[in-house]
Amino acid sequence: MTIGRPKTYKPEMVEKARRYIANHEDFDDPVPTVAGLACVLGVVRETCYAWAKDEDKPDFSDILSELSQKQERCLVRGGLMSAFNAPIAKMMLTKHGYSDKVENDHTSSDGSMKPQQIILRAADDDSHS
Repeated sequence: MTIGRPKTYKPEMVEKARRYIANHEDFDDPVPTVAGLACVLGVVRETCYAWAKDEDKPDFSDILSELSQKQERCLVRGGLMSAFNAPIAKMMLTKHGYSDKVENDHTSSDGSMKPQQIILRAADDDSHS
């Protein structure tokens, strides 16, 4: 007994998936997603991922790669044009290898790695004059 939606893969699903990726806005998705693709195909996300790993369905692996590439492009473009909520776009772009980290350089002004010593003196301290 199978519980849930049928997971029958049909060749026409590839074309339907490509239509979704190319025209995701027509499906009310500002960015193509695996969840959106799954809804259009009438399956769950896990089924899409399983099909992508299945050697008998090589086209579906390409579908998820195309979807990921289009998603990244939409997010970058929408983020740069302020079309998307910045925190959501930022969060989604982490799935594409983007990050928001700051690198600190601990090199002193003379180029060595020696920590600089900073001496603070009171304005009325004449002991070091």
